[in-house]
Amino acid sequence: MKYVLMFVETEQFAKEFEAMGPAEREESYQRIYQWLDEHGPKITNRGAKLQAAETATTVRLDRGEQPLTTDGPYIEGKEVVSGFLEIDVADLDEALRMVKTWPGCPVIEIRPVES
Repeated sequence: MKYVLMFVETEQFAKEFEAMGPAEREESYQRIYQWLDEHGPKITNRGAKLQAAETATTVRLDRGEQPLTTDGPYIEGKEVVSGFLEIDVADLDEALRMVKTWPGCPVIEIRPVES
């Protein structure tokens, strides 16, 4: 079963990460690289780290005949999707076991991929 893992950064996480010194930040990245290596066979698409939410462009198609295009994310919030991966695992339980060991941002949304 394929799932997309969407990594969500909170304002608090972003502040704490920004306050880290270079050595602490590098150690944090190393834990993430290690997690990616450990789960590598299950990751079918490494996805990407997304640029900051303020670089987003949102197109709303539900606002009449003309699409509404705005700069920024589609909602104002204290959490933003910062990256994603696609994984191929047996079931949701396996996906949950995987993400419970994620060493990065504090929120992960798991969504099945439609086939």
